[in-house]
Amino acid sequence: MSRYLLRRFVLMILTLFIISIVSFLVIQAPPGDYMSTYVSRLAAQGEQIDESQLVALRARYGINQPLFIQYLKWLRGVLRGDLGRSLEWNRSVKSLILERLPWSIMLSSASLLIVYLVGVPIGTLSAVRQYSLADYFFTLVGFIGLAIPNFLFALLLLWVYFLSTGNVAVGLFSAEYAMAPWSIGKIIDLLKHLWMPAIIVGTAGTAGIIRIMRATLLDEIRKHYVIVARSKGLSERTLLYKYPFRIAINPLISTIGWTLPALISGELLVSMVLGIPTIAPIFLNSLLSEDMLLASSIVLILSALTVLGTLISDILLAWVDPRVIESV
Repeated sequence: MSRYLLRRFVLMILTLFIISIVSFLVIQAPPGDYMSTYVSRLAAQGEQIDESQLVALRARYGINQPLFIQYLKWLRGVLRGDLGRSLEWNRSVKSLILERLPWSIMLSSASLLIVYLVGVPIGTLSAVRQYSLADYFFTLVGFIGLAIPNFLFALLLLWVYFLSTGNVAVGLFSAEYAMAPWSIGKIIDLLKHLWMPAIIVGTAGTAGIIRIMRATLLDEIRKHYVIVARSKGLSERTLLYKYPFRIAINPLISTIGWTLPALISGELLVSMVLGIPTIAPIFLNSLLSEDMLLASSIVLILSALTVLGTLISDILLAWVDPRVIESV
């Protein structure tokens, strides 16, 4: 087990290094830079900037240096915990991300909890009662969940919530708790507002988990070892959770690696529609303004979440099914 974990950890570090190179190059790939965008914005407002000032600003922020020098300086700062300074916000990238990343993690964690707590039981029910009314209903709901974009679902829920209560569910806090210090009342108010974005972001993931769980469990319960175990007199509940369920859950464990970053990327439009201060809106703005240090750092963090999630899923998979270690 220790050799397996060491190998996975080394691969994780190597993957993150490669991702850092690719993400930095991809962010720098579009023509121009932040200063070009800044000049275009000033020109649209009828203002002009002197060319000498532009050269001085490029030199100040290191934009005029070769690309590999910019990358090495950025990577050295990342290793020291310094992600540089955002040109758009004129603040350190680290403070910007630390200010918003907890909200993204909280929203994604709540959505992930909904995805598995709802998706696994429904997928199991659909497999056990194949072609029943419940199976057809949840299959239809799953297809609808996969088909409806998150931002459209957010708008529909906002409309329904407004018709039902007369209030607008925007943000994570009510007006009286928005600037108030943390208290039990503020936490309760947060939970009252958190359920809607968590359900919206987790809808597509829940639908996907339902389909995966149903397909894998249907494949397992038709195998010979299940038929033999049933012939020995085991009850259906004991038979289901002792054998096929434990094997059918393996693909779901292996999907943890991409589920969490998928939820974070899926919250982009939802956060903008619902006015939630997550990391997604500033990521979109950094791409539009070509704020390369902020955009590269966010891409690296999302990639690190993906790799870390994959490592966690590998560990869980090895714990649930020790044959994984033997096959590596």
